[in-house]
Amino acid sequence: MKAEIHDDMQSARPTDVDGAPQERMPIVIAGHVDHGKSTIIGRLLADTGSLPQGKLEQVRASCERNARPFEYAFLLDALKDEQSQGITIDSARVFFKSDRRHYIIIDAPGHIEFLKNMVTGAARAEAGLLVIDAQEGVQENSRRHGYMMSMLGIRQIAVLVNKMDLVAFDRRVFDDIVTEYSAFLQQIDIRPTYFVPVSGREGDNIAHAGSRMPWYEGSSVLQALDAFQAPHLPVGGAFRMAVQGVYKFTQHGDDRRIVAGTVQSGTVNVGDEVVFYPSGKKSHVQSVEAFSRPSQHQAMAGQATGFTLSEQIFVSRGEVVALASEPHPKVTSLIRTNLFWLGKDPLVKNRDYTLKLGTARVHMRLDQVHRVIDASDLSAHADAQHLNRHDVADCTLKLKRAIAFDLAEDIAATSRFVVVDGYEIRGGGIIREALQDQQAWVREKVLLRNYKWEPSIIAPEHRAEKYNQRSTLLLITGAQEADRKTVAKGLEARLFDDGRVVYFLGIGNVLYGVDADIERTFENRKEHLRRLGEIANLMLDAGVILVVTAAELTQEELQLIRTSVGSNRIEVVWVGENVTTDLAYDVLLSEHESIEEQVFRLKDHLQEAGIIYRPW
Repeated sequence: MKAEIHDDMQSARPTDVDGAPQERMPIVIAGHVDHGKSTIIGRLLADTGSLPQGKLEQVRASCERNARPFEYAFLLDALKDEQSQGITIDSARVFFKSDRRHYIIIDAPGHIEFLKNMVTGAARAEAGLLVIDAQEGVQENSRRHGYMMSMLGIRQIAVLVNKMDLVAFDRRVFDDIVTEYSAFLQQIDIRPTYFVPVSGREGDNIAHAGSRMPWYEGSSVLQALDAFQAPHLPVGGAFRMAVQGVYKFTQHGDDRRIVAGTVQSGTVNVGDEVVFYPSGKKSHVQSVEAFSRPSQHQAMAGQATGFTLSEQIFVSRGEVVALASEPHPKVTSLIRTNLFWLGKDPLVKNRDYTLKLGTARVHMRLDQVHRVIDASDLSAHADAQHLNRHDVADCTLKLKRAIAFDLAEDIAATSRFVVVDGYEIRGGGIIREALQDQQAWVREKVLLRNYKWEPSIIAPEHRAEKYNQRSTLLLITGAQEADRKTVAKGLEARLFDDGRVVYFLGIGNVLYGVDADIERTFENRKEHLRRLGEIANLMLDAGVILVVTAAELTQEELQLIRTSVGSNRIEVVWVGENVTTDLAYDVLLSEHESIEEQVFRLKDHLQEAGIIYRPW
């Protein structure tokens, strides 16, 4: 039995000697601090001959030089250069090979400070090992780890009752822990496949059966690992691929635009009609591409791939691709979730955070907490206004814009998300329900429009190259008394003189033209804005920079327009210091500035945003 140790999961897929791909299973190991996870992994590696040559002797010699007793945990920590910490603080990834398969063991730290590492590690795992100290018994973190594995959909679990040597290999101690922890896990619908009494320090029941527990006739840890069933990739499910990026090639006459990503489920074939969500744009797969390999006819779950489209459409990172013939993902900006919070500061309402799901990133806020569950004892209480550290909650999140996803019970991979505060992951969870948001009525019309859309043979990037600009809707708003039109027309004139394709559209042009058939009342304002969005969508498709003025736009109204146009094609300007709505703007123009200064600032902003390209 041979093995290799790596610190990067993005290694090449293992193969047999004949070159055929071998099965690979990621497994997370978790447990309360000092319950012996690292010792178990170190012993497993040592007893299976899985360490780099000379590593065991090197660590033993290091311990002797420093007058420290040798521990098998040092083997794992040495690989991550963490011995001086006295505690494992990162999710070390250990690769080794049994007679049956390749393994990736993700060491998820048990210390409460590093619980979030366990979450990010467990999110990749297909099975789990939960370690419990025979002397200390089931701890609060033991229950938390079990609950989080349940939330992440990990159902194959072996519980390792470690340090049996410290309780004289007493069967009653083991049986009591089995009874207590099984009762807890049953409440969260987890039934462990194995309970294994082990001694990481002495090696009992790690890679081989021990002689000091004759009362135990079950599997060793290694046998339990080999008995886990590797789940089949969901190639038969609905096709899903999150768009990682769109890459264009220009050398040697190569004009391909490849939509790239990893297939989460299902299969796609050349000729299939695909739909991108949340935009609803459609096209057909012209070719399936692979790096340094000939073009394929098919891509399936688990593969990083790319494909070209027969009809050129504009799609962006974060969209989810589905087959037109299969059930489509949910699309909304209001989601009900099971969420665990790990940040030091509480998760509070009226504050922006970032939600990451697949390749999508979107600002979000906590909208409502339905109930908070104590993961350590499963008690629940309602009416909470925020989430404290280690809380698990049933809550509703409000996103700044709609995203595409699936529910946890349908496709797990496209339902899991993390919440980022600043630059750190502070929480994560799964989506349980798609709620109807205020833009749902508009989104239905937009999805149908985009599905029926007849694209021009002129690709959007070709217009951008020809006009030396990126089509954009520039919304200029402000209080009723603010002079919006003067600055808008001044900007139009300046851009036109620069050779840009630009057009000014006052809201009155819409009200008394396209909207002449509906009354100009407050009740009809949303429909007016929806129609404005449709006009803008047409002009943006033609490559134009469209400058629109409207009084006192709100954030909800902006979301309505974004639903029609797309959030990445709108820039928002507020004129004057008197901000009278909740609108999130990109530029604030001071009323004390001259028109020339305001126009200059707007042009500079368009250049900084890459909307009008700077001259070479």
